[in-house]
Amino acid sequence: MFLALAGLMLAAFLAATPLPMQSEAVFVGLQLAGSAPVVPMILLAGLANTAGSAVTWAMGRGARTLEHRLRLPAEKLARAEVWYRRWGKLSLLISWAPLGDVICLLAGAFRVPLWQFLLIVGFAKTARYAVLAGLTAGVISWGWT
Repeated sequence: MFLALAGLMLAAFLAATPLPMQSEAVFVGLQLAGSAPVVPMILLAGLANTAGSAVTWAMGRGARTLEHRLRLPAEKLARAEVWYRRWGKLSLLISWAPLGDVICLLAGAFRVPLWQFLLIVGFAKTARYAVLAGLTAGVISWGWT
């Protein structure tokens, strides 16, 4: 059980960084195999995925002070800032979705306080794993048969 949870945490952490990784398949596989109780799986995957997002946030935080490292034209950076100022912290609720890494990077670049970032992203990412667990267990259904 320990190795299963450690592997899940590693997959969840890496999936939240710019590295190409998917943790959902690992999560579902472990759940279907009964490798660990589902509640610790949800909590540990959510925690590890949030920690990986914090790394991406930190990358954005550092890159913003060195704008040339972002290698974005000034107008694209300005457009991103306008978009982020409009949707800002609310956009962190979809940080689990494709392009979520970009949202986390922008949160760091535009100086979202770390405690707010962790609170919102932690909720969103843990809720995603809870929904995934419910779908896998058949507790939640989209109504497709």
